[in-house]
Amino acid sequence: MSNNVLGVVVTDGVGYRNFILSNFIFEAAKTYNKVIIYSGLPYSSFDVIRLPSNISIIELNPYKEGRRAWFYRKLKELAHMYKYRAFFGINNNLTRGYPKKNSPRALLTKLAYLIASIFHSEKAIQFFEKKQFKAFKKDTVYQEYHQLLKNNLPSYLFFTHQRPPYLAPILAVANKLQIKTAAFIFSWDNLASKGRMLGTFNAYLVWSGLMKKELLHFYPNTKKENVHVVGTPQFEPYVMDTYSFSKAEFLKKFHLNESKKIICYSCADRGIGQNDEIHIRAVLSFVKQSDDLQLLVRTSPAEDGKRFKKLREEFPQIKWNFPKWTQTRVDHAEAWSQRLPSVEDVNDLKAVLQYCDVNVNMLSTMSLDFMIFNKPVVNTVFGNKENGLYDDQRFLNYVHYKYVVDSGAVTIAKNEEELHQHLEEALNQPDLRSAQRKALIDLEIGAPLEGTSKRLVQALKELA
Repeated sequence: MSNNVLGVVVTDGVGYRNFILSNFIFEAAKTYNKVIIYSGLPYSSFDVIRLPSNISIIELNPYKEGRRAWFYRKLKELAHMYKYRAFFGINNNLTRGYPKKNSPRALLTKLAYLIASIFHSEKAIQFFEKKQFKAFKKDTVYQEYHQLLKNNLPSYLFFTHQRPPYLAPILAVANKLQIKTAAFIFSWDNLASKGRMLGTFNAYLVWSGLMKKELLHFYPNTKKENVHVVGTPQFEPYVMDTYSFSKAEFLKKFHLNESKKIICYSCADRGIGQNDEIHIRAVLSFVKQSDDLQLLVRTSPAEDGKRFKKLREEFPQIKWNFPKWTQTRVDHAEAWSQRLPSVEDVNDLKAVLQYCDVNVNMLSTMSLDFMIFNKPVVNTVFGNKENGLYDDQRFLNYVHYKYVVDSGAVTIAKNEEELHQHLEEALNQPDLRSAQRKALIDLEIGAPLEGTSKRLVQALKELA
């Protein structure tokens, strides 16, 4: 086994954006003799990037979960959620996931719920994981992964996402071959709102001290010295000269008027953004009250934006930014994960953040993106259990977003009247909450954007 070969598991389009389109992969190439990318995306995805000569790419064939592995994985995830059901987000996902029908799969899921409701200690969770990993051994994809790693033994294997269950077989292989592993905690809401990680890693890279504290709470067998605070490459392109164009170019591209202020509404994905159209109409009613305002809507990269066709036809004055992401595979356990971002979209997003005056969104990470550029943010949550709309107000109780609300860095609009009031504040006093925005960024992203990739690579070297 070479002492200076890094394996990097890139699972999906967002991981590609964060670790391939940032500086990370280039910093890794400077530090290691060889870097092997084990890609959950097609090999052709890397054609647009001129990678250093010491980087090679191995495309992973997709793993399709067998029934036995699925059942033990389900037990593991549900046991974790039962253990931490006192956290609203976890309990909400636990409750929502209970099947309403009685198909064979639904009945098995109900059985898993019953077992996990009784057995959900850390010892039980580890037992379920052991049984899950044992179930891989006769799977042809597991055997293929085993051969791949055996033929190209890295000294360390770095997972750019800690959750996708279809990557569990490659982690199981790494364990068998005694390759040390590390995982990056993918998003700010993953620990206190989601289910179990795909498996147990030797070490973890996290955004901040806050995230480290959460990880040690939810994964009590983890040693604190094996958790490194590095920030996140998700936002590193915002300080890279590679991604940049002028305000004049931005205005021209999206047909915006240079004399008017720009309100950007950024959509959630189809699943949780069911009130997006209602929110957009409410923002537009505010925009119509002034000749000095215009509206730009950026849709979710996880979808194609076709659901807004009627809205576009009804209101041609709205300008639209449909993220330039392409679907690379459809025959995949999580097809949305196979949407691949373009360099053009990273440029577009950075320009949106730089040149728009205020952002409106439904409690998304985009709040942080805009705050990095010190822009006011208004969060729209019009739905609750009583008014018949999709209940997006429940997300206010998720732990990761309670920090945002309590910080005072954003304003919360539960109806159109409140939205208009908060937009007035944001446009007339844009710096009113600047101190709160900076404090929240420091809390959530525990290191400067500059040098993020260097810190990531250095942390991996120290952990090896």
